[in-house]
Amino acid sequence: MTRRFIISIFAALLLLTVNPVFARVTGLPDFTELVEDTGPAVVNIQVTQFGERARRRDDEMQGPQGQEQMPEFFRRFFGEPGNPGMGRPDRRGSGSGFIFESDGYIITNHHVIDGADQIIVRMADRREFEAEVVGSDPQSDIALLKVEADGLPTLKFGDSKSLRPGEWVVAIGSPFNFDQSVTAGIVSAKGRSTNQQQYVPFIQSDVAINRGNSGGPLLNMDGEVVGINSWILSSSGGYIGLSFSIPIETAKSAVVQLREHGKVSRGLLGVQVGAVTREMAEALDLERPVGALVNDVTEGSAAEKAGILPGDVILAFNDEKIEASGDLPPIVGANPPGTEAEVVVSRNGKNKTFTVTLDSLSSDDEGNPLGAGGEAIQSNKLGIAVESINENRRRALGDPEGGVLISSVENDAAFRAGLRNGDVILTINNQSVEDTASFNEIVESLPEGKAVALRVMREGITRYIAFTPTVEE
Repeated sequence: MTRRFIISIFAALLLLTVNPVFARVTGLPDFTELVEDTGPAVVNIQVTQFGERARRRDDEMQGPQGQEQMPEFFRRFFGEPGNPGMGRPDRRGSGSGFIFESDGYIITNHHVIDGADQIIVRMADRREFEAEVVGSDPQSDIALLKVEADGLPTLKFGDSKSLRPGEWVVAIGSPFNFDQSVTAGIVSAKGRSTNQQQYVPFIQSDVAINRGNSGGPLLNMDGEVVGINSWILSSSGGYIGLSFSIPIETAKSAVVQLREHGKVSRGLLGVQVGAVTREMAEALDLERPVGALVNDVTEGSAAEKAGILPGDVILAFNDEKIEASGDLPPIVGANPPGTEAEVVVSRNGKNKTFTVTLDSLSSDDEGNPLGAGGEAIQSNKLGIAVESINENRRRALGDPEGGVLISSVENDAAFRAGLRNGDVILTINNQSVEDTASFNEIVESLPEGKAVALRVMREGITRYIAFTPTVEE
């Protein structure tokens, strides 16, 4: 009897320890119905950039007696006289997208269709349509396409703000042209920012994303789109567990403007901000390192008119808390020009509230932001976007001689080496940088794959920073 009692107790304890584990294993989500319901609205996008055909001029290839002067072998491999090569072949690429309106409106990434001369959309049922670009925005990496069709399957927009780290999410797309590929994972973090796309608070997940997934939907367990798959962080070019998606709220805001105007306009506060360090927080009487430190205020900007000053720490914008400096640009940029907003700052340890009316962030015809001097901020071999230094900013920087201001550090190697927004580049490989024109000229002449040394100024102190620019997908 005693032995049976002991065996019963042991069996009960075993069930208590085993059952929770068993429940966790058998409780994993089943994605089959979700994929069956949503998959038909996910599309494959094939893009082509037309090349240049070599033109034969038979009359130039004939001698006085009508005989060819150049053998076919040499013409085929070295090109015809006066013709540099055999022309440039077509360039092709692919990506993903999804239908959100049954009459043929499709969302994808800007980088998927950028520069394309022809866009073919292939549906899940193998039908193909040629798409028209309604509008495209490089800053949010969102493009809106239209195909001539009716009664198409669609996906619903969800709410990315309610996502929590650890929550299951699913991606459907065409990695390496494998249509309707499904991967799943969890939300790793929210609100990730990059120097290249400072207006997007990315969703980070461990969902497997590869080349060709770009533009496809990130879905919650209700089958709603909560993000647009955009890019991965990788040392090899393949998936390593760090995937980033554009929040659906950012995409929706861009799509509305693209549909109405063909481009996206963003509000501009007119401040240069930086991180609040532990020492800075102590010096400014903050309880903890939080907010965006105002390093400079643009003359005549919305911030200056409202009364915001250098040294203020922005804590909130329209009731949205600013935990770090990277939080501010996407929150401000999500509002159109002319928006009236309340900005809470800490000044000398006391909170003050200012009402601002946002200006317009200038951009060129392709949606690229413009620097203070009106020049387009573009990428280059160094992966560093720069702009001219206006007189107010130059005085605040200590009147450096020449130089250009870093407005965005896009290259990982440059960032790891220590370059930051707001740094002033004075020389490149000991060549003086006088302005953006000389910067571009020097950078253009740099050899590929070789280390470069920059002399930079930060907070009145100059130093050299050397790095080898990496090639990024």
